[in-house]
Amino acid sequence: MIYNLLFPRKPDTTGASLLLLSARIIFGLLFLSHGIQKWSNFQELSSVFPDPLGVGSSVSLGLAIFAELACSIGFMFGILYRLAIIPMIFTMLMAFFVIHGADPFAVKELALVYLVIFVLMLLAGPGKFSVDSILGKILAKNKRK
Repeated sequence: MIYNLLFPRKPDTTGASLLLLSARIIFGLLFLSHGIQKWSNFQELSSVFPDPLGVGSSVSLGLAIFAELACSIGFMFGILYRLAIIPMIFTMLMAFFVIHGADPFAVKELALVYLVIFVLMLLAGPGKFSVDSILGKILAKNKRK
């Protein structure tokens, strides 16, 4: 019993998928809250938001909002999961290495935490409790017919 808990043989078990679902919801909601804050203060932030890509502050802010709002929702529900997580990872790469690159570690630590979580979640996949998994099963069943 304890052996199976410590050394699971199948990563797609219900327990592993519930853990992935929990992580998607928790970190998705946390990331979503950052996007809501940016979206609700768009006017104030659009002129002062960092522009690491050279596309203008308001466009950079819009891209960050897209990653933090739309992509977080896709991440939480597991809809186009791996496509949704890429902008989230890119946003945290920019935050950690470019925007807060010269700041003390305490300032950029949160960006690193999100970055590590999102990279690990990208590698792990969404689990079987996701829209992508459900659609994959439906498509596989229809392909066999």
